[in-house]
Amino acid sequence: MEKELYLAAGCFWGAEHFLKQIEGVTFTEVGFANGTTPNPTYQQVYTDTTGYAETVHLRYDPLRVSLHFLLEMYFKAIDPTSLNQQGEDRGTRYRTGIYYTHPDDLPLIQYVMSVEAGKYGLPLQVEVLPLANFYRAEDYHQDYLVNNPDGYCHLPVELFAYARNNRDTATLQKCDTYSLLLRQAKTLAEGEADLIALMANMSSLLHESLHFWWTGFYRVVGEELLLGPFQGPVACMHIAYGRGVCGTAWKEGRTLVVPDVEAFPGHIACSAASRSEIVVPVRRQEKIVAVLDIDSKEYSTFDDCDRFYLEQLVTLLCSAQ
Repeated sequence: MEKELYLAAGCFWGAEHFLKQIEGVTFTEVGFANGTTPNPTYQQVYTDTTGYAETVHLRYDPLRVSLHFLLEMYFKAIDPTSLNQQGEDRGTRYRTGIYYTHPDDLPLIQYVMSVEAGKYGLPLQVEVLPLANFYRAEDYHQDYLVNNPDGYCHLPVELFAYARNNRDTATLQKCDTYSLLLRQAKTLAEGEADLIALMANMSSLLHESLHFWWTGFYRVVGEELLLGPFQGPVACMHIAYGRGVCGTAWKEGRTLVVPDVEAFPGHIACSAASRSEIVVPVRRQEKIVAVLDIDSKEYSTFDDCDRFYLEQLVTLLCSAQ
């Protein structure tokens, strides 16, 4: 399981070297993103007439490092208030930008941007856009600081050590907990066909193992979601098709990860204490029969680790006989 991201952070020599030190980053290459000239050369991009930004394309394992952690590290390597300049490097090719390839990543990117913006008295100058195009730079630019240890870099050497020494321990520990939980869930589900009984035990197992604020299921009954087995405070009893996070996940038939529920269009405030949420559709015989809904009192609690294991859990739930 791998995901990808494209980050513009000034001169791509140092940016690549910084990002490749982060545990969980499995691949890096440098190139040019979101410009207008087909197959640009470095010399063309250097003129600042092609619209490209020097960019690092990276792949990462979301079960070892979260997108949230990667973005937090990225902001440690840039001045996000500087327009078209990082260090002494000036020009539109040195602008900062986060270019994503999957729209599901956008809510988290926007949330992290809002947190970072709160740290400064100036607006951020970081582009957030879908990736339009990317062209790999010439070979001599790849792993430049590995091949040229004394080569130019606008980033301090101490930053590379910082990236090497800071692991995303929260994601690693959470995924370990989920892995154990999944084995327990398989034992609980063995030989049990009653879906409501399974929902009750799975709610309890998740709630006790990961200490979520609210954990439970809404069952599809007619044209609405009806509250099912859950752990936590009193909740909404009925949710209409397409309403709120739960109703939208049902309508779209996909897992929704919401870092800030107040930013979700049409959010239903069953409780003012809820800050972030994940909802996973439950299918039996290709039909959505329920959704698993988990809420947290903290922002940005859920990520691809949660998505990966919770989707496995509901698959197990639905295949139980």
